[in-house]
Amino acid sequence: MFLGFTFICSKSRRGFFQLQRKTRRDRMQAKLQEIKAELRLRMHQTIPDQGQWLKQVVTGHFAYYAVPTNSRALSAFRHYVTDLWRRTLRRRSQKDGFTWDRMTKLADDWLPAPRILHPWPAQRFAVKRPR
Repeated sequence: MFLGFTFICSKSRRGFFQLQRKTRRDRMQAKLQEIKAELRLRMHQTIPDQGQWLKQVVTGHFAYYAVPTNSRALSAFRHYVTDLWRRTLRRRSQKDGFTWDRMTKLADDWLPAPRILHPWPAQRFAVKRPR
C-alpha cells in the first residue's frame, strides 16, 4: 500500500505481467463516511446546491485516483456516492418519491462519469526499454 493505492500483481489483456493499482479500501470508506456526514448537514439544501457540492467532491476524487487499472473502484465510488445522496434525499420527507430511476437521472446530471485521467507510467515518464 502506497499513496492511497493497493498494488496487485496481475496480467494484462495480452497475458503479460502487469502491476495493477486499486484504491485502498480504508481510504475509500473513510471518504464515503465524510460525505455521508456532510450530506446529513446539507440535507435540506436544494438539490442543485447538493449536486454542485457532490460534483466537486467526486471530481476531486477522480482527479487523484483516476489511474489506469482503477476504473472499477471509480465506478464503485460514484455508485456509493449516488446511493448516499439517494438515502439522504429520501429522509427529507415521509412521502418520499426517490426511485432509482429518478436518482440515476439526477446522478447523470450532476456527477461526472468515471474515466481514466492519468496516462500509463511508461507513457508519462517516456520509459524506453532496451531490447
